[in-house]
Formats: sequence, C-alpha cells, structure tokens
Amino acid sequence: MRYIPYIFLFMLVCSCATIKDSSILNGTWIPTHQEINGSTLPKAVFEKQRLVISDTTYTLQAESIDKGTMVIGEKTMDIYSKEGVNTGKHFTALYKIENGELTICYNLAGTSYPVSFETKGNPKLFLSAFRKIE
Repeated sequence: MRYIPYIFLFMLVCSCATIKDSSILNGTWIPTHQEINGSTLPKAVFEKQRLVISDTTYTLQAESIDKGTMVIGEKTMDIYSKEGVNTGKHFTALYKIENGELTICYNLAGTSYPVSFETKGNPKLFLSAFRKIE
C-alpha cells in the first residue's frame, strides 16, 4: 500500500511528459518564404523546390537533388546530407509548426542550433517556411 502514492506520482509525471510525434512532418512541402541574413529571397529562387520528409529521411529537390537523414528533437533537427551537393555536411536547425506551416531555421555552419527564427545579422542562418501539399 505504501507504494501507491509513488505509482500515482509516476503515472502523473508520465502523462504530463511531452512526446514529440515527428510523423506530422511526413509529406511533401513547398516553400512559401525563404530568407538568409535577414534578406528575403525572390520567389523565383524557390518556386520549384520540394521537400519530402518520410520519418527520418528527406529529399530536397532544388537545382539538384539532395538526400539524407534527420534526427528530430522537440524543436531541433540535425540534418545529415548523404547524396547531392551537400554530401557529408551536417546542418543544425530549429523548427516549428504553426497554422499548418513548417518553418525551419538552418545553421549552415552546423556548429550550434539557431536560438530563434531571426536570420538578420547572421549570414550562416537560412530560414525557409513551407506548406504541406501531400
């Protein structure tokens, strides 16, 4: 009987823990906005791009095809390029999903995670907002 309070406390803690379901990222995403160092890129630069996420893998179709793996955390991503122009590179990123839009702020240096979705004043930060089409 004396263990009942501990069991209750354990169940309460477990029920309050946040478990990030990364499957919400699965699908095909198209960019709606991109910027680097605080400067918005023209739509013509990204209008034909597609990002396809499937669990822990991604394919980015831009000027060429880039494929790799991702480790997805609560608010962060570690992106490892395995094929394409970025082969062998590791990018760190901060992400959020709001109102059906996926926003990713990448640190192209891969040295640390961005602390916000603000790129101004940092030429190594690249931000892309996406909407899901599939």
